[in-house]
Amino acid sequence: MSGSRPDLELWPIGNCQVSGLIDDGGALVWGCLPRVDGDPVFCRLLNGDNQADGVWRFELAGQVSASQHYIRNTPILVTRLEAEDGSVVEITDFCPRFERSGRMYRPEAYARIVRPVAGVPRLKITLRPMRDYGAHLAETTHGSNHVRYLGGDCPLRLSTDAPVGYVLEERTYRIESDQHFFLGPDEPFTGNLRAELRNMEEQTAKYWRLWVRGLATPLDWQDEVIRCAITLKLCQHEETGAIVAAMTTSIPEAPGSDRNWDYRYCWIRDSYYTVQALNRLGALDVLEKYLAYLRNIVDNAKGGQIQPLYSVMGVAELEESFAPALTGYRGMGPVRVGNAAYFQIQHDCYGQIVLPTAQAFFDRRLLRMADESDFASLEQVGEMAWAMHDQPDAGLWEFRTRQEVHTYSAVMSWAACDRLANVAGHLGKPDREALWRDRASQVRARIERDAWVADGDGEGGHYGASFESDYLDASLLQMIELRFLSADDPRFLSTFEAVEKELRRGEHMLRYAAEDDFGLPETAFNICTFWLIDALARAGRTEEARALFTTMLAHRTRSGLLSEDMDFESGELWGNFPQTYSLVGVINCASLLSKSWNTVR
Repeated sequence: MSGSRPDLELWPIGNCQVSGLIDDGGALVWGCLPRVDGDPVFCRLLNGDNQADGVWRFELAGQVSASQHYIRNTPILVTRLEAEDGSVVEITDFCPRFERSGRMYRPEAYARIVRPVAGVPRLKITLRPMRDYGAHLAETTHGSNHVRYLGGDCPLRLSTDAPVGYVLEERTYRIESDQHFFLGPDEPFTGNLRAELRNMEEQTAKYWRLWVRGLATPLDWQDEVIRCAITLKLCQHEETGAIVAAMTTSIPEAPGSDRNWDYRYCWIRDSYYTVQALNRLGALDVLEKYLAYLRNIVDNAKGGQIQPLYSVMGVAELEESFAPALTGYRGMGPVRVGNAAYFQIQHDCYGQIVLPTAQAFFDRRLLRMADESDFASLEQVGEMAWAMHDQPDAGLWEFRTRQEVHTYSAVMSWAACDRLANVAGHLGKPDREALWRDRASQVRARIERDAWVADGDGEGGHYGASFESDYLDASLLQMIELRFLSADDPRFLSTFEAVEKELRRGEHMLRYAAEDDFGLPETAFNICTFWLIDALARAGRTEEARALFTTMLAHRTRSGLLSEDMDFESGELWGNFPQTYSLVGVINCASLLSKSWNTVR
């Protein structure tokens, strides 16, 4: 992105409070404060042709190359800039995260350290934070060792040992020693800046390495899985436990499609898949935080309807508006703030609350196991799943102009009843177990009757995406994962055959092929391709699954990540980034396809 054309070659940094995206030239081009759904003070990514504003960039005089890597098993990024005269600098980017004074230190701050490596590098610093979604540059005042950026709801202070005048005037100057930058809340930086930032760097690296050490990774594709796991954790707002779908807003699903959505919120569905994948790796800290978030959501619903998404603070109303000062990714607006899907009816969310919560009744590793009072609250969610299992909704793909009884939503309602029966049995409540078993059976019978699309001769058929029509969507492949069907069930195999024939496009998979609110789909949905890989493996087509998985991994950015969508002709990534759905797909397929650790023991 260091040139005039933005792309998704981006490197996330973060600390579970704030996050940022660094481009392939080492510039901070996206970062919201005071949290992921806040004002993007760094908004270059969505600022069209305006390369100067909303960015924090280091430019090496005579630069000829840039290369990047994460410090192993951390989200600490190192960018190496090289000049034609042999001069080299390295920029280390991170957001501090480590335990201090008995609690986690995760400030609303970005730390950057510039180190001269070779020659006599000459550097120019451009630091232009904005406010009000790109409408205004932040006003500045300064002292001898700091610059204050004022205006808006989140005034900032840059503390640095670099020459403040050069920073303010954006002058090129010689870098003869390490220089340190801490951009955070507008308050004095206490302590020795150089010593403190180096200590923060060391302690942050230690925290992440220890976190990764606790992961139960598959034998194969360990680096790929670890990078996805770290990034998924960065998508959790630790203060509340919420997990956002992505760090960005309004990167279109396809060029000029107007499918530009704000994904900086917590979707119950996406979060379910995230904690499910991290559970496979044993990352229970994310689950525990998220369960606390769910308990607050359920309490506030008071037994009523659960929304498909909430803010990271649990706010229910997410009014959708536009940010007119930002022209959008590659000028492809609009840039949306908020998401109107919050008032949609999506009945799958009840199952997606019950399923992760059910684990808390059985998993003795948890610091707080669920008890009978939690079961009483969870039964209220189950009651909604039971009541809504055969009612129309917008479905998991969030259609804005039509409603049907979607098979995926009904299967999720079945799963909610089924898991509640399991929990009731575990708690020694035979009457409640019998009730939920009976309800699960009734939901299953309804799905079998109304979602099955028989062939003309009545001898075969497949499940359809809804009770009212016979079109197909990729979510039908989730029937195995939800334990509604087994992988060798003829009904699943015939459904898989139909879905693959209808929706597969070479090495990619569509969500659906039918026209929707915005016309025909133009890109593949990456998580659906991973669902295809999963189904191939479970159907015994293992070598084909491994080959397709390898192909998908080759489409990742250099940071090892994926966005939401992919052009099934060119392979170019589209949609918000990094997308939790897609990273979940990498983890799940690697876990399924990897050789066993027993092969090397």
